[in-house]
Amino acid sequence: MAKAASKTTKKATKAPTKEAGKPASKTPAKAASKTAKPAAKKASGKANAGFMAPLNVSPELAKVVGKGPYPRTEITKKIWDYIKSKDLQDKNNRRMINADETLKVVFDGKDQVSMFDLAKLVNKHVK
Repeated sequence: MAKAASKTTKKATKAPTKEAGKPASKTPAKAASKTAKPAAKKASGKANAGFMAPLNVSPELAKVVGKGPYPRTEITKKIWDYIKSKDLQDKNNRRMINADETLKVVFDGKDQVSMFDLAKLVNKHVK
């Protein structure tokens, strides 16, 4: 038993060797600061102008969201309100939206679309 104990102490007392070709490591604080992402810009309280710019909607889309220029975010919100009020989300796969006659025109005649394709399809109906 004494020999086993002496072996473990020898391993513990050995100094770690440097790997060939690698520079000595920096302190953890300096290394972390180098890999950290730059801080995001401070929110100035202003919304992104691209999202908040009012867009004119086509007559087909106006049947769903209403007439008038709306920001892109508001259009998406109103479409989701319409989908939820008419219970158009698929029961089995909640990512899919079943189109009624009004939405079928907006969805390019498709009976069912993915919620991820919603913005692309709506983009064709705004200016």
